[in-house]
Amino acid sequence: MTPVTGNREPALVLGFPEYRVQARALARAAGLRCEDIHIHRFPDGESRLTLPAALPPQVVLCRSLDRPNEKLVELMLAAGAARELGAARLTLVAPYLCYMRQDTAFHPGEAVSQGIIGRFLAQYFTALLTVDPHLHRVHRLEQAVPVETAVALSATAPMAAYLARHAEDPFLLGPDAESEQWVAAIAREHGFDYAVAKKERLGDRDVRVHLPEAGFRGRHVVLVDDVASTGHTLAAAAAALAPQEPASVTVLVAHALFAGDALVQLERAGVQHIWSTDSIPHQSNCIPLAGLMAAPLGQILRDG
Repeated sequence: MTPVTGNREPALVLGFPEYRVQARALARAAGLRCEDIHIHRFPDGESRLTLPAALPPQVVLCRSLDRPNEKLVELMLAAGAARELGAARLTLVAPYLCYMRQDTAFHPGEAVSQGIIGRFLAQYFTALLTVDPHLHRVHRLEQAVPVETAVALSATAPMAAYLARHAEDPFLLGPDAESEQWVAAIAREHGFDYAVAKKERLGDRDVRVHLPEAGFRGRHVVLVDDVASTGHTLAAAAAALAPQEPASVTVLVAHALFAGDALVQLERAGVQHIWSTDSIPHQSNCIPLAGLMAAPLGQILRDG
């Protein structure tokens, strides 16, 4: 069923250039029409956005917010223009949500980015749909982003389904305590074996991973995490596994940031495969999220 607004006019999905494939897939899964936002970037760094000239009362902006600084300004421009062009309710679908890690000031004068960005988004959007936001001391999405409707989904079910199809009797390993909730959830889906390692941080770019007592030898070990940023923790875990002689080492993540030389470091550490969802466009994408997000998006639009 196509979600419609109160006057029965169907909602419209607008996709940004780098996220066009995912936006169109989501629109198809939700039974919605999708059009593009066109962006021209001037030599001085400013952006000119062009939206469809007339918009329905309900509009969905679909863009993941990795590498966010330029994207946030363009998102603000798109949301402001959408309001001027007829949109009364705006929903943001941001499978990866930026600036969620810093929810307190650790040193005097630090900007608490989670609250600042959350309030910024709430100025423009009625609803937010995201996947596995990286929250710590704040546990509910609406506390971080005070929109009318805030929905946080988990990618663990499609990740587990992909793993069941492509890995033979895998042994799941979380590289640190923070990863345990994702590892345990994926393992429960199909009864996979799992364990969680301990991480010792020695510096900003230097970590040591201590493996738990477990039988890794000859097993297909899958390192599971929600976000892979620099890849240092995952690489340290893979290096620690090497003396255990696993049959293979694979990385499975929801959000594939992989900044800098992360892929090179993982390969050097012995990782043979990297599997990720398409929350962030990356060469490792193999798990689409459109099917996960379509029904919750439809519910948001119907409720609006």
